Amino acid sequence: MGLIVLVVDDETEVTDFLRLELEDRGFEVRTENSGYTALQHVMRNEVDILLTDIAMPDMDGFELYRRSLELDETLPIIMMTGFGYDPNHTVVKARQEGLQHILYKPFETDDLASLIERLTRGE
Repeated sequence: MGLIVLVVDDETEVTDFLRLELEDRGFEVRTENSGYTALQHVMRNEVDILLTDIAMPDMDGFELYRRSLELDETLPIIMMTGFGYDPNHTVVKARQEGLQHILYKPFETDDLASLIERLTRGE
């Protein structure tokens, strides 16, 4: 079994697209469209890397980020957003709590795959 990337976005088109792109690059991908169901994977220790959208209706990416780190402080987390303006300052809050990796949509999937590979090497 390969590296497991959990992709979380409330838009099914996004999770489906990223699944195909990352699987083509050799990653094992699980997708969820809800922060709550995504958190279940983290609780069961089934995730090597978490890629989550920031804006989701049930649990936003910042809350998923915080809760995931409470369960596994070493879990590499990448957040993605389509926001140019962040009225809730989610990115700022996440960075203050240690977030190091954020991607702004649209992004190149090659860049995402490279980032995932660097994170798995501990870079």
